[in-house]
Amino acid sequence: MADTIADTRRLFSKPQNLNDAYGPPSNFLEIDVSNPETIGVGRTRFTTYEIRLKTNLPIFKLKESRVRRRYSDFEWLRGELERDSKVVVPPLPGKALFRQLPFRGDDGIFDDSFIEERRAGLEQFLNKVAGHPLAQNERCLHMFLQDESVDKTYTPSKIRQA
Repeated sequence: MADTIADTRRLFSKPQNLNDAYGPPSNFLEIDVSNPETIGVGRTRFTTYEIRLKTNLPIFKLKESRVRRRYSDFEWLRGELERDSKVVVPPLPGKALFRQLPFRGDDGIFDDSFIEERRAGLEQFLNKVAGHPLAQNERCLHMFLQDESVDKTYTPSKIRQA
């Protein structure tokens, strides 16, 4: 048996300068869900969340956008992705049915701690979905993240890179 000697020479790479080290990453996608706002009274009361997107990915037409969405819009997005894409879609934070019961001692689904918990779950959901390369091609995701309103009668299709 021949003895083999492992090659222990170092790989040489070009030296890194300050722009490389501290400049913007080559590809980035940042999505924040923030500023929950409760609107309406009684049975017409609901909470919206601001979605801020920053990216340099060429597939997105806008490099920065800000839209407001409510929980039912997130449910719509999840349903569209499950139906039209080959992506395994993560779950949304729960509906909190018990929090909607009358005669509770707190504000139910409008309680600040519940809204914050839901906001964090929605942000995690969006970052997982939008970070998936196949989901990034779905028109419903682009409409959800960048269009002022969601056209729920749209024709499902794929986005082509420019």
